Amino acid sequence: MKRYVSSFLAFLILLLLWEFSVEIFQIEKFILPAPSLVAGALIASFPLLLEHSLQTAVEALLGFGLAVIMGTCLALAMGLLPWVKRTVYPLIVVSQTIPIMAVAPLLIIWFGYDILPKVLVVALVCFFPITVSTVEGLDHIDQDMVKLLLTMGATPGQILRLVKFPGALPSFFAGLKISATYSIMGAVIGEWLGGSKGLGIYMTRSMHSFLTERVFASIVAITAMSLILVGIIEIIARLTMPWLYQKISWQQDEKV
Repeated sequence: MKRYVSSFLAFLILLLLWEFSVEIFQIEKFILPAPSLVAGALIASFPLLLEHSLQTAVEALLGFGLAVIMGTCLALAMGLLPWVKRTVYPLIVVSQTIPIMAVAPLLIIWFGYDILPKVLVVALVCFFPITVSTVEGLDHIDQDMVKLLLTMGATPGQILRLVKFPGALPSFFAGLKISATYSIMGAVIGEWLGGSKGLGIYMTRSMHSFLTERVFASIVAITAMSLILVGIIEIIARLTMPWLYQKISWQQDEKV
């Protein structure tokens, strides 16, 4: 926690400047509410905000889980079969040139206004970072270990299981953290295009009512959910790769 004290102090100073600027320049609350108003709106509408947040969390987690399964399986296939990577990898890169806002309305048309299109939007947003990070990790493992296993008669599947995937875990978890922050955003984008519940709906209704403090309150909820999800992934990464974090800790101690 000591490493984040300076960040916390900078954030606190920013909030104070924001609060005093609104008071000094007499900015209307529907344009830029003060942090105190945002905190008041967060407390006053907490039950309603919690209800919408749970809906968004369900959509984000389902889509994120689907992206993890699809992205990991495809990345492992590309790591095991070079021809799959030559065929599929360029298509994955090209697919990212298509704006998600252009695809989301089509999903609403095809699958309606239920939870499915929101889950698919989240999966599409999260799929690319997971896949690409894992593939890059598989491509940058210790080649000496691969050669050693080849001399011992190991099969490509054994090399993938024993060397490549364990060596790609840091990149894999890095992709997971990026996708975790995208997942909440993807769910909100899906809700903007249609639905009856969720933070995207809550934000849209608040914006149309000029309740800007509630819009900022929903932003706080989105940020908190993203940080919680990233924190869970960080804990899983530390449990999965204790050797990596011990090495980082030793390096930091040596610098000190």
